[in-house]
Amino acid sequence: MHDVINESANFIDLGTMQIVYLFVVGFIGGLVSGFIGSGGAFVLTPGMMSIGVPALVAVASNMCHKFPKALVGSIKRYRYGQVDVKLGLIIGVSAEAGVLYGASIQQRIKDSFGDAGSNLYVSVAFVLVLGIVGGIILKDVLKSMKAGTQDTEEKPTKIALWLRTVNIPGTMVYFKSIDAKISILFTLPLGFATGMLAATIAVGGFVGVPSMMYILGVPGLIASATELVIAFVMGMGGSFKYALHGLVDIRLAMIILGGSLFGIQLGAIGTTYVKPFMIKVVMASIMLIVLVSRAIMIPVYLAKLKVITSLSESVLKIMSNTSFAIMILALLIGAFIILKALWSGLRAERTLSMRKELKKA
Repeated sequence: MHDVINESANFIDLGTMQIVYLFVVGFIGGLVSGFIGSGGAFVLTPGMMSIGVPALVAVASNMCHKFPKALVGSIKRYRYGQVDVKLGLIIGVSAEAGVLYGASIQQRIKDSFGDAGSNLYVSVAFVLVLGIVGGIILKDVLKSMKAGTQDTEEKPTKIALWLRTVNIPGTMVYFKSIDAKISILFTLPLGFATGMLAATIAVGGFVGVPSMMYILGVPGLIASATELVIAFVMGMGGSFKYALHGLVDIRLAMIILGGSLFGIQLGAIGTTYVKPFMIKVVMASIMLIVLVSRAIMIPVYLAKLKVITSLSESVLKIMSNTSFAIMILALLIGAFIILKALWSGLRAERTLSMRKELKKA
């Protein structure tokens, strides 16, 4: 009975407004996920935390909704010829080990410091990861814009080219996405880091997609699509692990999954109309805005842990509301960029089709 009471304490009450909000967040998360392949959890996890869902429950419920959504997205993008299945499965297996390790760290923090400690840990992880990865991608975007190379074909980085020259007998595997052989020993740490991050903030794609692009030399479109295969593998293992501890709120998982399944198909279609450069623009934009949202909440959690005592209740409430408003801004900007790209692509395709019809006539 005691365990049942503890488990129910992890879950918030859901009214009509919360359900509608979660469905919209799920739709935009799916839209982003289908477009950049990162799972969209960097939208969904903070989105759930913004309405009071404990961080660990948000991460666990996110992983639960992830693997069916990732399966739908990967099948969709496989049909567009964008998925390297072999690479996704190999990284996915090592990512599973990272998920189990990251989940055990999460559980220990919650047991020691409660929900406030867990919320603080997840928010700090978000700020660090979003700052580093978002900064690198933004720098790359600005460099491309300055050089006027947005529309040119992506070239492998120096480290990606070097990896292809290293021959470790018995470990070399050919990957069609890079048309070269690489030792799977180089993919193991990438997979482990991706899985550990997924178990921490439910956003393994922040490591998975950039590492495939910049370390392995996989083109952006294929990296974002292959990440969906990795997310599917990780999602199954992570959900099982968290469910054993009663941390998966199946109501949250099903609501955001409902919205995500609509969004992910639109996002996947959007990738067929844009250059890889645009995927980087979307990733950097949303990451850095969500970073601000989570950073504002860090003093709030520190106050709940009694580490900061100088902030009044009214100040803490203003900070929480500001964080929520910035989160909404990130959702709207991400959805606007993707839907605009999709609309522009559809119009261009329709115009081209009409011209062909006129020529035939």
